[in-house]
Order: sequence, then C-alpha cells, then structure tokens
Amino acid sequence: MFAYHVVTDRPMYVGQRIMFDEEHHSGVYQRVYDKIDIVNDIYANPAKYDVETLEHHTSVALRELALEEVRQKKYPQYPSRMGCLYVSKSFEEAENWGKFFAEIGRPTYHIVKLDIEGNCFIGDATKCFKGRLSKEENLRLAEVYWESNVDTENKQAICEMLVNGQITVVEIVKEINANIQSN
Repeated sequence: MFAYHVVTDRPMYVGQRIMFDEEHHSGVYQRVYDKIDIVNDIYANPAKYDVETLEHHTSVALRELALEEVRQKKYPQYPSRMGCLYVSKSFEEAENWGKFFAEIGRPTYHIVKLDIEGNCFIGDATKCFKGRLSKEENLRLAEVYWESNVDTENKQAICEMLVNGQITVVEIVKEINANIQSN
C-alpha cells in the first residue's frame, strides 16, 4: 500500500527504510514510559491530582497506555500507536497536515510517499481523549477509539491513519522546510 507522511522530526530520504512492530517503537513509546511512575501514582491516589492541571505528557501517557491495553486485548491486528507511523491516504490530506504543523510552529521538513508492507488502522482523531484520573474511564474511552472507524459522512471527523511493518520512502513529494533551526 502507498501513503503519504509529513516529516516533522528529522529529514527523511528516498530509499530510507523504517520498521515498526512490537519490538520497534516510535518516540511516543519513550515519552509515555518516562511517565509510568506518575501514571501508577495517579491510579493509586487519584485524590492527590487535578485532571485540569496535569502536565501534557502525563495526560498523553494516561491516554496512550489505556489505548495500548485495549488494543493488545481486543485489536492486536491494529498497529500500536506507540509503534507506528501516522500517514495520510492522499497527498492533499498530507498537505493539509503539513500546513497545520507549519502554522503551529512545528519543524516541518517535507511530504514523502511511502511504500508500506504492514498493518493499517484508520480511525477518527477526534476520538482521542485527554487522559483521565480513572483507569476505568480511560479504558472505556479507548474502547470507543478502537471500535469506531471514521464516519466519512461526519464532517467533524479527522482521519488518522496508523501503519506499521516495513516502510520505505519512495519519493520526496514536496519540500516544506518550515520552522527548521539551522545549526
């Protein structure tokens, strides 16, 4: 399958190969597991915390750990959000993401076309939730995320395509080079 990816962390190059699976994780994995101690404390002592003042990466860790637990138990055929690449089905969709990332100040290098030999999940990014203090609530919301596909009639839906497996960059389709720091 072919898809498009907006490159934001570091430049990619034609011929580059990336592997994502249960052993090969993305940067999200490390950021989430850096917060595991506080996540465990939140679940053990929720009264100590205020959900409105949680640090961003802590809230993300609460969400992503719940999403991963539900995925492993009920949807193991889908890519892990902590071991995948987020891609777009069309160049136009990727271009919209590229404009968005550039506008919010994120370093944005280019859009690449990828050849993907792996699994895919297409979901609705609006169903991603802010982590809660209750593990049960996070797991319930994770169920909603994984069980529902994008409703193409719902104009509020934001398509999110996750892929894993062997991924090869076949073309740099468009240079963006926004918010890039020179060394």
